[in-house]
Amino acid sequence: MTVIIIKGETINDMGILSGNPKDEPMHYGEIFSVWQASMMAKGTVSCYQAFLNHAGDEDLKKILEALIEQAKLEIKECDTLLTDNGIAPAPVLPERPPAKLEDIPAGARFTDPEIAAKIAAENALGLAACSSVMGQSIREDVGALFAKYHLTKAALGLRILQMNKDKGWLIPPPLQVKRPVEE
Repeated sequence: MTVIIIKGETINDMGILSGNPKDEPMHYGEIFSVWQASMMAKGTVSCYQAFLNHAGDEDLKKILEALIEQAKLEIKECDTLLTDNGIAPAPVLPERPPAKLEDIPAGARFTDPEIAAKIAAENALGLAACSSVMGQSIREDVGALFAKYHLTKAALGLRILQMNKDKGWLIPPPLQVKRPVEE
């Protein structure tokens, strides 16, 4: 067993890595990842509230509302974790006021397929980001928090994919219809 001694005290004597994750300090990677996740969630709320103003399809609106609620939950939990560890979270962006779809000029409006493609791509990036935080975490509570986010994003991603397929909005990458013939 390796024992690390800092200024005459072992890591366990200092309460570091002692078994209760909330008593353990966050390392710099965890701090930045939680701060960044909070900041991204704040941007998501702002952007998706704007998308909600542009969306016409009811299924798309329901998914946007679910994504906004998830982002708000992530903000609350990440900011609490940061604050509890003496780190100042980034400021919250102002709420966007609702707008009528008819008031947005056609040339300035995002279309439903554009919104759906954007949220699908961002959700996929969120899955990868959660996996990264889970892999770097040494505090179990941080890893578990991002595992929970990963699971939720996977479920939302499935809803987005199914909607895109059902609506005919999915633009697949090149498909291999013919396979090379082996000689």
